Amino acid sequence: MLSKLSIQNYTLIDDITIDFSKGLTTITGETGAGKSILLGGLGLILGNRAESNTLLNPNKKCVIEGEFTIANYHLQNFFQEHDLDYEDVSIIRRELLPTGKSRAFINDTPVRLDLLSKLQNRLIDVHSQHQTLQLNSIDFQFQLVDALADNSKDLLTYRKVLQEFNELQKEFEILKKQIAAEKEQYQYNFHLHSELESANFKIGDQEALEKKVEKLSNIELIQQNLGESFNLVSEEERGLLTQLNSLKSKLDKIKDFAAEYKNFHARVESVAIEIADIENELETETEKISLSPEALEKLNERLQLLFDLQNKHQVSSVVELLEIQQNLAQKVASVTNANQVLVKSEQSIAKHKKNLFSIGKRISKNRQAIIPELEKQLQEILQNLGMSEAQFKIQIESTEVFSQNGIDNLQILFTANKGSRLGTIKQVASGGELSRIMLAFKSILAMHSKLPTIFFDEIDSGVSGEIARKMGEIMQTMSREMQVISITHLPQIAAKGDQQMKVFKVIQEQMTHTNIKVLTKEERVTEIAEMLGGKNISETAEKHALELLQ
Repeated sequence: MLSKLSIQNYTLIDDITIDFSKGLTTITGETGAGKSILLGGLGLILGNRAESNTLLNPNKKCVIEGEFTIANYHLQNFFQEHDLDYEDVSIIRRELLPTGKSRAFINDTPVRLDLLSKLQNRLIDVHSQHQTLQLNSIDFQFQLVDALADNSKDLLTYRKVLQEFNELQKEFEILKKQIAAEKEQYQYNFHLHSELESANFKIGDQEALEKKVEKLSNIELIQQNLGESFNLVSEEERGLLTQLNSLKSKLDKIKDFAAEYKNFHARVESVAIEIADIENELETETEKISLSPEALEKLNERLQLLFDLQNKHQVSSVVELLEIQQNLAQKVASVTNANQVLVKSEQSIAKHKKNLFSIGKRISKNRQAIIPELEKQLQEILQNLGMSEAQFKIQIESTEVFSQNGIDNLQILFTANKGSRLGTIKQVASGGELSRIMLAFKSILAMHSKLPTIFFDEIDSGVSGEIARKMGEIMQTMSREMQVISITHLPQIAAKGDQQMKVFKVIQEQMTHTNIKVLTKEERVTEIAEMLGGKNISETAEKHALELLQ
């Protein structure tokens, strides 16, 4: 429930703090005193957009703060889901800066306005003066029916599935367009991919090919130098091996005379072994290498193919060519497997559609079941409000169309007079009847939606006398289950409040300000007497005021 509201520097309000109690609070005051300003300030902490020129002092910021007692309303999950600090007494603050910027906080955590709106739906229902037009809203009418039918969980599931269904349908249409566009490029992409695939290049091929071409292009030089190198090693009289063996023989004769000579001998022996290995390998390599123009031509052709493909695709490496090949493969595969992809998508859509119909039929069944009870409750409330012949006819018809409210068409027909033809509320209800119908709707909604607080802004418009008293009694009944706050201009309703506040204007330092105060019992008598008979309070008006308060 709303336990406290503070408003600073807003329109005509300098600085006020209002403490609200449980039960029914009525707010009165002369026309133009600023009751709508109070409601506007509350709306700002509930997520409404701020209008320009709302600062009383344009050089100071406006701060509006609401304190809500929420321990009994199971909001811990909401706070956790949105990464907010939960407190049994939570504070919502809105700041309007002189620069025109706005900031919002929940328990000192900065939040977006849309989050305030989401929290509002869990905390308070604000009925503005012109909200009777909402009676004609199909969404509002479904809200009433579903509250009594206890469809909240099924509707939550249904809307989640519907969102997925709509997204799947959009993806399906995009997929069809993509496939159609890709089919036009299919043959060209297929040719490019086949060309790269048959070329079969791998990472490192370019470097290897270039080295092989370089080797074969210099084969005669290689052969000549390999042969001469072999001769330098193996020549019988002056070859390296012959000379090393001669050196080893000489050192062999003196190696035992000193450690140094023995070391010389070992090192020469090691070199001789290494040179002997080199001789064998030079001989093998010399015999193996041969001039092959055909092999060189094939290597050049292979390298040229690589250069041509790189030039064609405007890249400079095999790695980039392989990436292009992979992308082309995906494009070709996406068209090749198009039917499979589309079939899978259609199957998913069909599954969601079946699920929607299943949940939608359950919602519809629940609605149909409570129609007689809802019609009865509405008629009883309106009969209590002086509309003894009021009748409602609620019609629900299932369709094949999915909407946010399920698969049903809903029509609420009404007549206030016996024998008159039933029509939509918009067609047949007068202004005073609209107020009473809205109160009937709201009272049923309030009982079943379990909201902490409901705020009425002159819902009593167009009624008076005994009907006003009955409306006050309904608000009293509602206030046993929830906090009810009502701005009213009728004494019959004002007197029903467990707490009564008065909004009034004062002039301070040549400026007009709006203020509010909680009335004492004596002040309530005076206020209600003035509402009955004007500023000059008669004894009759005062007596009547006392009777209303009792």
